[in-house]
Amino acid sequence: MVFMMRNSTVFILFVLIIFPCSSLLKAQNSHEAKIKRILYFNPQVEPDIEEIKEPTNTAFFSAVSDNLSERKNKMLKTETQISFDSIDKKTISDYCLNNDADFAVIPKVKYFKVGIGKYVFSNQVIVSMKLFDAEGNLITETDYDTYRKNMRLLGSTVNSVKIGTNGAIKDILKQLRKIKPSGENGF
Repeated sequence: MVFMMRNSTVFILFVLIIFPCSSLLKAQNSHEAKIKRILYFNPQVEPDIEEIKEPTNTAFFSAVSDNLSERKNKMLKTETQISFDSIDKKTISDYCLNNDADFAVIPKVKYFKVGIGKYVFSNQVIVSMKLFDAEGNLITETDYDTYRKNMRLLGSTVNSVKIGTNGAIKDILKQLRKIKPSGENGF
């Protein structure tokens, strides 16, 4: 009889310890399930001049990481650049699968050309983005013109790229709310 009581007491203690731990794990998993992983490719830079690609990439990804730190999303970055105008659905889905991403963003940064010379640029940019799901389907696309939207005439190019990137991300979020009005936009 004493042996049976000890076994049942041990069993009850075991259940009382394991049950709260399992509910904590479920809560953690449900929180992690809400975090979306977004794969960002290097932006296609126009004009195609090697000297401006690296500073553009740095400014772009700085703005993306700042923007995503405010949301519950995780940025995944690939050093690959995909042509903005000719995107293969299979390539996007393969990248998402291999990087365990929920979404993929293909960006493009186009600088305005000002002046007569080949390398004379203004600090104004158009940041374009296309958002794809993990299967490679286009969800939405947008572009943000820093001159037309902000009427910025002065300021650094780095700030223009950051402002354009933030504006494009906000436009995508706005479009996603229209597509999924439940507030569960996933981005």
